[in-house]
Amino acid sequence: MRLIHLGDLHIGKTLGEFSLIEDQKFILDQILEAASERAVDAVLIAGDVYDKPIPSEGAVSLFDYFISSLADRRIKTFVISGNHDSDERLNFGSSLFEANGLYISSRYQGTLYRQVLEDEHGKVNVYLLPFVKASQVRHFFPEEEIGSYDQAVRVVLEHTDIDPGERNLLVAHQFVTGKGEEPLLGGSESAAVLNVGLVEKISADCFQAFDYVALGHIHSPQRVGRDEIRYCGSPLKYSLSEVKNDKSFPLVTLGEKGEVSVELVALKPLRDMRHLKGKLEQLLRKENVTAPDDFIYATLTDEDTVSDAMGIFQQYYPNTVKIDYDNAHTREMGQVDFSQVTKDKTFFELFSEFYHSIYGCEISEEEISLMNEIAREAGVADETD
Repeated sequence: MRLIHLGDLHIGKTLGEFSLIEDQKFILDQILEAASERAVDAVLIAGDVYDKPIPSEGAVSLFDYFISSLADRRIKTFVISGNHDSDERLNFGSSLFEANGLYISSRYQGTLYRQVLEDEHGKVNVYLLPFVKASQVRHFFPEEEIGSYDQAVRVVLEHTDIDPGERNLLVAHQFVTGKGEEPLLGGSESAAVLNVGLVEKISADCFQAFDYVALGHIHSPQRVGRDEIRYCGSPLKYSLSEVKNDKSFPLVTLGEKGEVSVELVALKPLRDMRHLKGKLEQLLRKENVTAPDDFIYATLTDEDTVSDAMGIFQQYYPNTVKIDYDNAHTREMGQVDFSQVTKDKTFFELFSEFYHSIYGCEISEEEISLMNEIAREAGVADETD
């Protein structure tokens, strides 16, 4: 049995002002072509189907196109929700979809969703665990001690009847760590992932009952603990920190019980993402301008700020996303210890200095009063400030 493992599609995502819908369709078409060529039996989508809880019409249409194309090829599709997805919206029509081989689990309901596939070697149990928090699991098992995500997932699995003699797959969207190792972050994950604390980490050893674990949540493809517990990574580069990453998807082949092989199939984007660094005049010389349709992040080393640098750059690279500077001034700023600059100053002293630097005059009593009220409501100042 052959399966494609996908996740973190983030359909509808933008880079700056640029929509990625065309780029996402291009990459999904590659996956559809590969699924046909490799005679794939099923596709596992490990969450973050959409980039936002309320996806755009274009994003919904593209996902509909993708899953309909899989159904036309008689390829079964298994989908879970991620932290970016809306449970209700992703779950819409799920009962009807099952008739066409599309299985969706968008919200944990107290039992682990399971579907059974079969091939010449017997049954393959596919378990779907949507993105889940400790509080959600605690609701169904109030008698259990659940103080962390790890404990929550262990309780879910302990209350699931899993036959160790059969082939078992799990699709999940969580922050999973191996023994003594952290996943390599892609950089475009949510702030919740990037600032993850111990409470959110799940140890890979809780997945020993599964022959393959298809993970989503981290955008860099990698194994976690063992080859059969794996993040597929996002199919496109979604941040500057991913600029040197090669994108792929795992093609998983199941033989008899215990026989699992994983092949990473390369994906080629419609438009690549690149980081250019140098002086503006040098970067935009005719001989240096290549692949002008790529998404560009530029770091200028000019000592003086270039007027309308973005406008100039976009004449050569129309999909320039961002321009910043690396020069003596920015390096000096990088060496400033802002903790010392702000030491012993109240919120209102800092804000007054900021106001003066922007407007060149002192802030009025009325404006101070307004900021005082807002700051206290936001919890950044107390009654003594």
